[in-house]
Amino acid sequence: MSDSATAPRRVAQPPVGRPLLLFDGDCGFCRLWVERWRAACGDRLDVEPSQQGGPRFPEISPAEYAEAVQLVATDGRLFSGAEAVLRARALGTRRSWLLHAYERVPGFAAAAEGVYRVVAGHRPWFSLLTRLLWGGEVRRPAFGTGSWLFLRLLGVVNLIAFLSLWVQLDGLVGPRGLMPAQSFLNAVHAQVGAARFWELPTLSWIFGGGAFLHVLCAAGVVLSLALIAGFAPAACLALLWAAYLSLCGAGQVFLAYQWDALLLETNLLAVFFAPWVWRAGRIRADPPRLARWLLWWLLIRLMLLSGAVKLLSGDPAWTNLTALYYHFQTQPLPTWVAWYAQQLPPALLRLSCALMFAIEFGAPLLLLGPRRVRHLGAALLILLQALIALTGNYTFFNLLTAGLCLLFFDDAFWRARLRRWRHDPGAPASAAAPGRWCPRRVLGPAAAVVLSLTLLAAIPTLRLRWLWNGWTAGVIEAAAPFRSFNSYGLFAVMTRERPEIIIEGSDDGRTWRPYEFKAKPGDPHRRPGFVAPHQPRMDWQLWFAALDYPADDPWVSALCLRLLEGSPDVLALFASNPFPKRPPRQVRAVLYDYTFTTPPVRAATGRWWNRTPVDLYVQPLALH
Repeated sequence: MSDSATAPRRVAQPPVGRPLLLFDGDCGFCRLWVERWRAACGDRLDVEPSQQGGPRFPEISPAEYAEAVQLVATDGRLFSGAEAVLRARALGTRRSWLLHAYERVPGFAAAAEGVYRVVAGHRPWFSLLTRLLWGGEVRRPAFGTGSWLFLRLLGVVNLIAFLSLWVQLDGLVGPRGLMPAQSFLNAVHAQVGAARFWELPTLSWIFGGGAFLHVLCAAGVVLSLALIAGFAPAACLALLWAAYLSLCGAGQVFLAYQWDALLLETNLLAVFFAPWVWRAGRIRADPPRLARWLLWWLLIRLMLLSGAVKLLSGDPAWTNLTALYYHFQTQPLPTWVAWYAQQLPPALLRLSCALMFAIEFGAPLLLLGPRRVRHLGAALLILLQALIALTGNYTFFNLLTAGLCLLFFDDAFWRARLRRWRHDPGAPASAAAPGRWCPRRVLGPAAAVVLSLTLLAAIPTLRLRWLWNGWTAGVIEAAAPFRSFNSYGLFAVMTRERPEIIIEGSDDGRTWRPYEFKAKPGDPHRRPGFVAPHQPRMDWQLWFAALDYPADDPWVSALCLRLLEGSPDVLALFASNPFPKRPPRQVRAVLYDYTFTTPPVRAATGRWWNRTPVDLYVQPLALH
């Protein structure tokens, strides 16, 4: 029972058909929030200023209208204050758990009425706070335009991913490439047998790991263009997920990056988010809330885990905020902007590191706040991605992450900026026609699976050892091959030095000429460039190889062998071939230590890098 002291009052002439909510029309705070009730309740509730509808109910005094909102039910019962608000909320949202608590939980009614009196007694201040946090739009937000933009941008990201891989495919995993896909598939088949279909999910088990990989890339390009055009978006996303997963399975170490996993997870979640229609080019209706929350959860998890892995790693470079002393020159593929960032004063670098943590931990929490707070959180994350993209080449990762941020800007935000896409200001938040979206009987269980698996996947990252047991490890291991329920976190341990592998060839064993790479540092005089969103995957993988012993990356020896053979597919991965007429007789890999030059050194020599030879990574090899 409610702990309110008296039974509801009644009016002599109740409203017909629908309950009536009466508010003080002279109160700006009331006028602002009543628009939310009006939009949410639709035809389930009438809303009028007390100055207009009040004379119909002489039982209610003007002082009562000035003190609290009044709800008149169709049976004549009269409710005011917090109870009126909660009953109106139950009508508008069809969720009545707060009303049940008001009626049945001891003390809840008194607390609710106390809060209501505080707000009602300080309406000018709460009106100011509302405008600061929500702006001029407090109605339940819709996200149709942001969803439309996100799906098109996701199509662009997929197009980049497939095209970028396609131009390198033969050199990486082709028959004469660095790690031939078919040889790898044959080895897996011999080792695991029938379990290969689950352990390494790829369509290449059916169609082979040769020319079919080009078919997958071509299909990915076509499907990406169809997604951009809005043709069968849900079907396109499902097929894009299957195609890219197949390529990741055959691509081995060259497609094992976190952004590859992020693209797979985003594509899979977007299947439930996109309209399930054949032609969706002009559909900008609000998608199902649960489907949107799955993608919101992905971005929040991505950013929180990215910050958590740094602090949980125990690396003092993160805890004492000195990581950026090293990051700009030791990251895999820095840009020329990184050279200038490296010259910043140490105090400013430490401040930048602190701000990075503030965004990675703080912005995801802002995303859960009121409208303007949510927009601020998304804008901060976009700014962070832009700054990362300026100083380093991280493929399509920054663009995809920024695309996820678009989902947090509501239609009112876009209305103010994209006038030609103006929506009806009075349209309800959920204007989607039935049948356009994933059925609830599918979406609900899918969301439960995604939430469960992603929470389990975060257990090792967050060092929650008390949750780590045979059952959780088994579930994570079973889901891992599909790369779609992931934990995230780059640069958990900051690299403080930059070992760099340089491939050299010789005809006489005395004069060695280097093979110049397309993106990674080589010639110290060459300015670091911008190559993102394209990813030169051999260059990237050589950065990891330089941190390991040669035995841990035997593909580097295979690279030397392919150069001795003069493989055109592998040579195409380099910027230049110092032996254009015939392959060299010997090839070796030399390990250098690279650091950025200082401004005086660059001004005097023109060099962007200092380098010092360290050791031979691969001894001189010859075909015989």
